[in-house]
Amino acid sequence: MTSPHDPYVRVRGAREHNLRGVDVDVPRDVVAVFTGVSGSGKSSLAFGTIYAEAQRRYFESVAPYARRLIHQVGAPKVGEITGLPPAVSLEQRRSAPTSRSSVGTVTNLSNSLRMLFSRAGDYPPGADRLDSDAFSPNTAAGACPECHGLGRVHATTEELLVPDPSLSVREGAIAAWPGAWQGKNLRDILDALGHDVDRPWRELPAEQREWILFTDEQPVVTVHPVRDADRIQRPYQGTYMSARRYVMKTFADSRSPTLRARAERFLTSAPCPGCGGSRLRPEALAVTFGGRTIAELAALPLAELAGVLEGTSETARVLTDDLKSRIAPVVELGLGYLSLDRATPTLSAGELQRLRLATQLRSGLFGVVYVLDEPSAGLHPADTEALRTVLERLKAAGNSVFVVEHHLDVVRGADWIVDVGPRAGEHGGRVLYSGPVAGLASVAESATARFLFDGSPAPARRLREPRGRLEVGPVTRHNLRGVTAEFPLGVFTAVTGVSGSGKSTLIGRITEELPGVGRLVSVDQKPIGRTPRSNLATYTGLFDVVRKVFAATDAARERGYGVGRFSFNVAGGRCETCQGEGFVSVELLFLPSTYAPCPDCGGARYNADTLQVTYRGRNIAEVLDLTVESAADFFADTPPVARSLTTLLDVGLGYLRLGQPATELSGGEAQRIKLASELQRGRRGHTLYLLDEPTTGLHPADVEVLMRQLHGLVDAGHTVIVVEHDMSVVAGADWVIDLGPGGGTEGGRIVAAGPPAEVARTPESRTAPYLARALP
Repeated sequence: MTSPHDPYVRVRGAREHNLRGVDVDVPRDVVAVFTGVSGSGKSSLAFGTIYAEAQRRYFESVAPYARRLIHQVGAPKVGEITGLPPAVSLEQRRSAPTSRSSVGTVTNLSNSLRMLFSRAGDYPPGADRLDSDAFSPNTAAGACPECHGLGRVHATTEELLVPDPSLSVREGAIAAWPGAWQGKNLRDILDALGHDVDRPWRELPAEQREWILFTDEQPVVTVHPVRDADRIQRPYQGTYMSARRYVMKTFADSRSPTLRARAERFLTSAPCPGCGGSRLRPEALAVTFGGRTIAELAALPLAELAGVLEGTSETARVLTDDLKSRIAPVVELGLGYLSLDRATPTLSAGELQRLRLATQLRSGLFGVVYVLDEPSAGLHPADTEALRTVLERLKAAGNSVFVVEHHLDVVRGADWIVDVGPRAGEHGGRVLYSGPVAGLASVAESATARFLFDGSPAPARRLREPRGRLEVGPVTRHNLRGVTAEFPLGVFTAVTGVSGSGKSTLIGRITEELPGVGRLVSVDQKPIGRTPRSNLATYTGLFDVVRKVFAATDAARERGYGVGRFSFNVAGGRCETCQGEGFVSVELLFLPSTYAPCPDCGGARYNADTLQVTYRGRNIAEVLDLTVESAADFFADTPPVARSLTTLLDVGLGYLRLGQPATELSGGEAQRIKLASELQRGRRGHTLYLLDEPTTGLHPADVEVLMRQLHGLVDAGHTVIVVEHDMSVVAGADWVIDLGPGGGTEGGRIVAAGPPAEVARTPESRTAPYLARALP
């Protein structure tokens, strides 16, 4: 008798992104891994097709009115999918978390802890019971009135605002004021108010200096500007704003990151004197549990907090048991070093995803498909074992677990593998194999098979000799206590250690000011832009050259088109219907607004006149649609463009389109684009390159390509320092600094430093056994 329940998710005719009419069957109730080189189409299949379709079907069942309130992906390009249960996705994409978002709010643990204090806390005699809201710094009932629940107050001093008191106001003594016209305006207003703007600052009376810098008054005066012979300048009404007021306003209100960063240079940040940094009102801090306030418990590492909750009174038992059961999966995933009050923006994308995974473990859902995006990202090999246990537990609870993954240990432990490829972009988009893991060994064109079944370590490399030393520290921050590290210069150094051991904190203290650094290039995984207007071509500067090439064509010259005509960001050449976006938002009553290609330009982003100008038979929109690889052939004889494209090919990004929006790029892709932008600059003198987990999101085949580039930089006389969990990369380094031995309070010191072979023999290092396996 056959079961009416189809044991497979069957995909037919998937055409999302670069997928070429893919047909694939993946069994349910297994851990299935999707592999393939970066850009091969595995995420398009797992997220863009399977998850998107599951979400779309779920929304079909939701009332149209409610549907408007939910952000949803459009319908995927696929023939049909059968046997598909509801899906839950856990992606690496970072929303922009605010400083009020913390580990406690992401995991909902804060709610349970507040409930515990509200119901079972020890109150001072005669005090009224407080609602659980009163224990939250994010509500009016709980926030400290002085710092509004932020825990820190910003202030400024005369020394910060006026770094050189020998200058006069006219000469720019008040460094915190803006430049250009706005600064001149403020100086003219002071002059009109009767202040001596030509006397050195230090000679002005103290009360005048105080008023100029710190007053909250905003007097309005008539300003008669100093006349220039060639310009008629009429008197105007000017409003005065003190230096402190200007800095505070810019820091609080400005949308520009550059202006905010400039304002921050003139501010000191200190714990709030009212709440001592705890962010809460005195009434909430007067309540204790086990002799500690809620702020003290929220500051403990979760592993320690679970211990404190042991052996509490009967009345609190239900609440403490609930808390402990919620903390357990977080600790199991190797995140026991985090505290509830740790701000979300300070977490890595991998930590954030594992917190969400821990929350899902508690949800008790069954019969769903979990689609996970590289859950091993940022995980030390020692923590990967725990991750595999968690995936197995989700499966055992009656779920299907579909994982996009590069970590070979996770791939080996899966029940089923879907390998996409063979290469990236237009050379990928086919399913090469779908079946039990062992069967992939016979697929000759799979890039994954070579790494999965060939266990031989890389050939031994000769270690480079350092040209000098860079001393960093002593560093006391987060869990580092007076740590001093020595980084050799002119070689490749890998910084290792379990999650939370203090690696990023340590390398964060390397600055250009340190002797021996020279030029410092820090390549992180932050997005290269937050809107679709920022893309690969604009970020690398490639687009400027391409626009010049178009402006130099005969057709453009005849029409009088300059370089600006070929930008989709300014009026003139762009399509005005969609303002150069390429798509328009269609508002639908009772349904979420959807995006459709612009009816006038069809998604080309430019108006018809601009598109009539061609270079070698292609218009500007068609050039933006080329992949890096095709563009390299197209522009082979235009040196500035060719140089830019060659560096992008060198870091393995040949599959990306020139006009690919920044919002579609992964963290690893963004990091490699930044690296390529650096590589194409003419290198002068010694440069120190600092990379935080550059192999995140990379297939082992792409890691090889990236490592060739980084080792090439060292051979050219530069220094490269990487924070890394990939043992094949660490094994190929000249020097290793291992932090630990554990995370959080159990870490924060240097366990071993030396050549890889030496570190691999250190008994107390958690990295050593994994490194030993990767060494020849």
